[in-house]
Amino acid sequence: MTDYIGYEALTQAAMRGVVREAMRQAAKGSAPPGDHHFYVTFRTKAPGVKIPDHLIEQFPDEMTIVIQHQYWDLEVHDGHFEIVLKFNRVPQHLSIPYVAMTRFVDPAVNFGVSFEKAAAGEDAKVVDPAPEQAETALEPSAEPDAESGDTVVSLDAFRRK
Repeated sequence: MTDYIGYEALTQAAMRGVVREAMRQAAKGSAPPGDHHFYVTFRTKAPGVKIPDHLIEQFPDEMTIVIQHQYWDLEVHDGHFEIVLKFNRVPQHLSIPYVAMTRFVDPAVNFGVSFEKAAAGEDAKVVDPAPEQAETALEPSAEPDAESGDTVVSLDAFRRK
């Protein structure tokens, strides 16, 4: 059956909106509120990504950043966010469009979402961000596979019978 409404695109946009709002909350102070902290994985060569060339060389496909204690100038915009992080003790400015993200995890509250490229577009799925699966900052991420432990939420329980 053809999806004329485009639920996959709507779901993706909604989940990116959740990420954007979480980033807005973090931008209000000098650190995310409470114990919250974010692992953001993104495609380094996606359109609109602006990071130093040496980081693209080091992470040609994806990289993960951690937004927790040591970051500066977090600016949250509708289509992207900007942040200053230190790499080898040198501050670097990054600009990352939300559409470049492949994963967002807040391990403090066991929340995560994974954005994957699908054959007919992109879709988002909720994932179980178990601490052992959390990616280490600044290390290339592994490609997700069937054994990754991702949890897909079934909507059957919410359907009328």
